[in-house]
Amino acid sequence: MNVKKKKNASASSSEAQPLMQHVLALRRVLLISVGAAAAGFLLSFYFLRGYIMDFISRPIEAKGITLIYTAVSEALVTQLKVSLVAGIVLASPVIVWQIWSFIKPALYDHEQKTFRRWFFVALVLFLLGIVFCYLSVYPMAMNFFLVEGEGVATPMLSIDKYVGFLMGFLLPFGLTFQLPVVIYLTTRVGLTTVEMLTSKRKYVILAVAVIAAILTPPDVVSQILLALPMLLLYEVGVLIARVVKPGVGRERAAAQEEKEDA
Repeated sequence: MNVKKKKNASASSSEAQPLMQHVLALRRVLLISVGAAAAGFLLSFYFLRGYIMDFISRPIEAKGITLIYTAVSEALVTQLKVSLVAGIVLASPVIVWQIWSFIKPALYDHEQKTFRRWFFVALVLFLLGIVFCYLSVYPMAMNFFLVEGEGVATPMLSIDKYVGFLMGFLLPFGLTFQLPVVIYLTTRVGLTTVEMLTSKRKYVILAVAVIAAILTPPDVVSQILLALPMLLLYEVGVLIARVVKPGVGRERAAAQEEKEDA
């Protein structure tokens, strides 16, 4: 009786030990990530704040408009928000490395290769989306709104509203440019096919219109400027899906790796 109890206790303790190791590893990932973000925030706020604010305000100041603030703390709070976003961007290599070190042991070799390859592609597409928006779409949107406002009122733009408007453009475009990666991954695992993507095109157009209305500021021009690239990226994803073959399952892939090792 006592021997059986000891065996049960040892089994439960051995099961709890890996769980505790995972919890400690996750705690370490969170602490290092938060610390890196905090360090990036301090670096951005005390040393890079002026350059970042100049970069943000350059499109509107090129139109001869000076940003203002209407509340005592508005300018400082806005700079804190911008510095926090910049700090997370600066700390992103450390954060991504920590996340990768946490999930890597749970992936097979072929999954690790696929993750590394497509993470790099997703990062490049995200940056391309932001650059494309900042250099082309956002200036066109600003020109449209300023032209439409001429003769109606004098533009006096609050810095907080302006930064929020800018972020409302840049981030959705960065996320939208991930669409080909999403289509590739879903096709690779068999969740989508070329036939499915082409037959559901009309529903995709409706969904894109709804997503654009949610992600962008509440005006038709912004929604159209986001919806058109999304539809183009969807068609690019369809072309990618035509050359992608559904991947093998985890069990089959593991068996193939074991045969190769043997």
